[in-house]
Amino acid sequence: MGAEEGLVVPVVRDADRKSFAQIEQEIEELARKARERRLTIEDLSGGTFTITNGGVFGSLLSTPILNPPQVGILGMHKIEERPVVVDGQIVVRPMMYVALTYDHRIVDGREAVQFLVRVKELIEDPERLLLEG
Repeated sequence: MGAEEGLVVPVVRDADRKSFAQIEQEIEELARKARERRLTIEDLSGGTFTITNGGVFGSLLSTPILNPPQVGILGMHKIEERPVVVDGQIVVRPMMYVALTYDHRIVDGREAVQFLVRVKELIEDPERLLLEG
């Protein structure tokens, strides 16, 4: 998240065990602490995976940089209307690029691609995410 001093990456711990509402509350609290310059080393250490959203700054595409010892970072970018082909017809749809950088020593390329496909499916059908999550 952006802070006056630059980009900081606080850690949401045990996100896999939390609801979306709990994660949102924790992110809001961490953002408040960042704005108030009260983040601690504990708040910033121990992460394993990062999600970055350059889209809020207008980024259309980038290559996220891995921050060791984390094993992966998912970059999400600006949603823009683009022409695409659907059922043989050119139509305008909202499109967003996502990019995944991962440590090949830990994550197999096939698993990384399967993860990206799953992310795509859930972004395209957010109801599914809420029902399955």
